[in-house]
Amino acid sequence: MAGRYKNRTCRAVMVLAALGVGAAFFFILNICIGSVRITLPELTGQEGGETVRKILWDIRLPRAAAVLILGGALSLAGYLLQTFFNNPIAGPFVLGISSGAKMAVALVMVFLMGKGIRVSSAAMILAAFFGAMLSMGFVLLMSRKINNMSMLVVSGVMIGYICSAITELVVTFAEDADIVNLHNWSRGSFSGMTWENVEVMAAVVSVTSLAVFLMSKPLAAYQLGDAYAKNVGVNIQLLRVGIVVFSSILSACIVAFAGPISFVGIAAPHLVKKLLRTAEPILMVPACFLGGSVFCLFCDLLAKTMLAPTELSISTVTAIFGAPVVLWVMVKRRKGSHV
Repeated sequence: MAGRYKNRTCRAVMVLAALGVGAAFFFILNICIGSVRITLPELTGQEGGETVRKILWDIRLPRAAAVLILGGALSLAGYLLQTFFNNPIAGPFVLGISSGAKMAVALVMVFLMGKGIRVSSAAMILAAFFGAMLSMGFVLLMSRKINNMSMLVVSGVMIGYICSAITELVVTFAEDADIVNLHNWSRGSFSGMTWENVEVMAAVVSVTSLAVFLMSKPLAAYQLGDAYAKNVGVNIQLLRVGIVVFSSILSACIVAFAGPISFVGIAAPHLVKKLLRTAEPILMVPACFLGGSVFCLFCDLLAKTMLAPTELSISTVTAIFGAPVVLWVMVKRRKGSHV
């Protein structure tokens, strides 16, 4: 028993260390590779001039930092939703939560931009949170009426389509200059990030992630069933409210700054769980965050370089790598149900 615990601890340390190194590696690649190549001497300040410094400080570093933070937040939001619904393919994008947040942000952007009012980061997050909670409310309402988890996911997809249709309707009334920005944002993109954006998202995501980590023990009990959780003193209702609110805050932060990003919230937690060989929240929470960061940094690097100088939307690349993982999970779950 002691040997098994030791092996599990060693594996967890190795996985977390590998994910941390992977995040650092892709972070450096993201700030070095682009339309202008930056060498290591230029990166460390030994060479290069004012132009290189501006590219690094004003464009590359804030974008890479945003990908690191929001990628981790997206993966963590997906893990919380999978735990809440006990469904391996639950995620902000699939359940329509991202689409609800996108709809609310689009409404605020079009309404305020049309009046020449600058939209602050806080206003964007609040609008996205309202939209995410609205969609989550519909999903929760459907979950009370529908016991079949597959139908619940279908309901989430339908909610997503409705929100996307409303968003497209709103965009048609936007000014021509704003439509380009809205269109690029609605497809999912990390371009145009500023240090102000990074500061706000870092504050929101770090506080929320810490709160989720502190919930690790109740989450572990919740995974074993409501009866067990109640017997060990977990307040089920309060825990569920916490999961809903924290997953919505994380989803809102992502959509507010980068738009809706598909499949990361589903694929990253499953890949991390496969590496850890355990679903214990105290390990999964930090590993999910790092795993999502690595996944998004890798996909964002490909989005910038695959068809350079044309940049792909981040959702296009995440779908290419994330969708096969979702299909694999569904097939595996189907086989398991026949055993």
